[in-house]
Amino acid sequence: MSRVNLIHVNAMPTKNLTSALILAAAMAVTAAFANHLKPTLQLADTRPVLKIEPSIPTAFSGWRLAEVSGGVVNPQQEELLNSLYSEIVTRTYVNEKGQRVMLSIAYGKNQSDSFQVHKPEICYPAQGFQLKSNVAGTLETTQGQIPVRRIETSLGGQRQEPVTYWTTIGDHAVRSGVDKKIKEIEYAMKGYIADGLLFRVSSIDDNTARAFELQQQFASDLLASIPADDRFRLSGLR
Repeated sequence: MSRVNLIHVNAMPTKNLTSALILAAAMAVTAAFANHLKPTLQLADTRPVLKIEPSIPTAFSGWRLAEVSGGVVNPQQEELLNSLYSEIVTRTYVNEKGQRVMLSIAYGKNQSDSFQVHKPEICYPAQGFQLKSNVAGTLETTQGQIPVRRIETSLGGQRQEPVTYWTTIGDHAVRSGVDKKIKEIEYAMKGYIADGLLFRVSSIDDNTARAFELQQQFASDLLASIPADDRFRLSGLR
């Protein structure tokens, strides 16, 4: 398996304060230009309709759709999910070794402040999970690198579920809230309301390093198996 790259974030107060100030500044810029940045055209309406369900194969590179779900976490009530997202795909795959990976892709045409993708570090604790770590990293694929976050979660001290995820705004994968806000502003300045997507993979494993390596291999295999246009919409990679 390929090596998992992690970017260990120093949790020093000064660095946290700096990040908070940058995010606050980005939000202040958005507010300051609110009267001028009122896009009405949805970016998704200017391109072919993204249909995630048919674009994700049920079998690829030794992976196949599992008959029984492994318990993919739904972050909110179904009614709220339907109001936030245009499409949600949740599946569980198993490989020839019997290893399972849970996949969840949530896509929303409108990524304005009222319709933001819900990050796993928020929705997992809302379901009773303990958030043990949250680390920035890079997912290596044959098409390039994707900025991701890797989190460790546990439920009741028994179920250990490491998670790898990334989000996209328009055509760009972003890692942080600051990067996300900057991309939203860039699209708004062009008159567009950006669409967005959250791509999440997880597995139940008390060996975190092994889980992250498996998730990286799964995501890389999946992206390599789909057409370039679909891959671009899902990850920003050709």
